[in-house]
Amino acid sequence: MILVVTGTGTGVGKTMVTAAVAAAFDGRVAVVKPAQTGVGETEAGDAETIAALVPTVTSVELARYPDPLAPATAAARSGLPEVRAEMVADVARSLENTHDLVLVEGAGGLLVRLNGEGQTLADIAILLRAPVLVVARAGLGTLNEVALTAEALNGRGLLSAGVIIGSWPAAPDLAMRCNLEDLPGMGAGPVVGALPEGCADLDPEAFAETARRALAGFRPGPGRRG
Repeated sequence: MILVVTGTGTGVGKTMVTAAVAAAFDGRVAVVKPAQTGVGETEAGDAETIAALVPTVTSVELARYPDPLAPATAAARSGLPEVRAEMVADVARSLENTHDLVLVEGAGGLLVRLNGEGQTLADIAILLRAPVLVVARAGLGTLNEVALTAEALNGRGLLSAGVIIGSWPAAPDLAMRCNLEDLPGMGAGPVVGALPEGCADLDPEAFAETARRALAGFRPGPGRRG
């Protein structure tokens, strides 16, 4: 089974959600990070962060660029090879042979460009025929962001695996509480979980327990149309 994880933008909690899905899943899990940007050669990227929180996961990073930019722009500036959707799909399929679940975590949002040809995470999902899990912010503005992401998914014939809020505060404000009720109507499916803020600071055992509680309503599967 392959699941693509996207966000409604940058910094919405995709890496924590990817780690949480891996930690809560009962089986062998692999995570593929097609392109890591804004991280130096010796620094820990998203793949390493996930592996630290979920030590049993197989974590694979395919490309790394130093500038904190979209992968296509970062690759062009660095002179390093670009990432192609076909390469990512091949790696994910290969990992699927030895794992029960393969998670492909994108960079930024669904339509951020991977290369000069304009390929995106959506193209990877199309090649893999995989459902897409949407990670969203809790606060004001998230309804429009989720609706736009859902429109992009639906227009490409992609199925949504639902919406997960990447960071839910201990004291949510009025907008956040209302968003929790309104998000299911934005076209990307139901809200299937919300990670409490501060998850990144937990040890692996506590993180796994938190992930299981936060994602109790989520089961990776074939996905659904919004």
